[in-house]
Amino acid sequence: MGRDQFDSKAKRTAHFRSCNVSSYTTELLEIHADDPQMHVLFIPGNPGVVAFYKDFVESLYEFLEGHVSVTAIGHTSHTKKNWDHGRLFSLEEQIDHKMDFIKQELENIEVPIILVGHSIGSYMAIDIFRRSLEKVTYCVGLYPFLEINPESKMQPIIQKIAASQVLSVAISLIIASLKFLPSWALRLIVTNSLGKSWSATALEATCSHLVQYHTIRNSLFMTMTEFQKLTETPDWAFMRENREKLAFLFGVDDHWAPLQMFEEISNQVPGIALSTESNHTHTFSCTEAGSSFVAKYVASLIKNQLLCSGH
Repeated sequence: MGRDQFDSKAKRTAHFRSCNVSSYTTELLEIHADDPQMHVLFIPGNPGVVAFYKDFVESLYEFLEGHVSVTAIGHTSHTKKNWDHGRLFSLEEQIDHKMDFIKQELENIEVPIILVGHSIGSYMAIDIFRRSLEKVTYCVGLYPFLEINPESKMQPIIQKIAASQVLSVAISLIIASLKFLPSWALRLIVTNSLGKSWSATALEATCSHLVQYHTIRNSLFMTMTEFQKLTETPDWAFMRENREKLAFLFGVDDHWAPLQMFEEISNQVPGIALSTESNHTHTFSCTEAGSSFVAKYVASLIKNQLLCSGH
């Protein structure tokens, strides 16, 4: 009986919800614990579609044995419906949006908040952490995009496309035209071009969200502002001051979060928690194995936090 109760408590389905944050309709993916000891706020990469992280959120909740609530928040206008009528949002505006969400939805919760970010979401999480030191107790960056990689062959190409309004509009229109195909044909194209090893969750998220003009256009606009912002040096002083509250996971052969950045963080912030793995890609959440592996890694860090805080 006890084991059955444990299983039902630790295994739950993540639910989608839309809410209004500073007049912008926002997509959330969440699982609430009955008696949470902490609350994880997950910030996705770009595109900021929370549907890609459903397997990860459910695995994380399960590995935390039902003791921690988990909320994944999508980026404004990286949504299924064009609620914001074509408005484009910069990286800074997306960060402000997450800050507004914390003030609106998490300000009155009594348990500590842990931020977990993926890719550019890691940069966003660190910036939010800097602004919310009283509320946030720990921050985890997964495959973090924190600085432009001068050795990447892909990044200059992506940067030029994102910086060109003509190219951004053209690519967004081409991709959006795929939604007029029959659903079976769209799924076949997505599976063969992107996701032969992808999970059903990732394929569904691609077909529902990434063939929307406003999502791709916003994703490219946000990318342009990322490249502008990430010419700046990371805030090493802040990281050194909070080294015990920060952790990063890197993969090998990842041009967004290269091992040079791993070495740079190691040199700049001695003693910070750093890990590498070689079995999964930057898009870890697109496979069930990747989602489970990364969820287990994050859960182990959070369990250590619970022990340290005496919960």
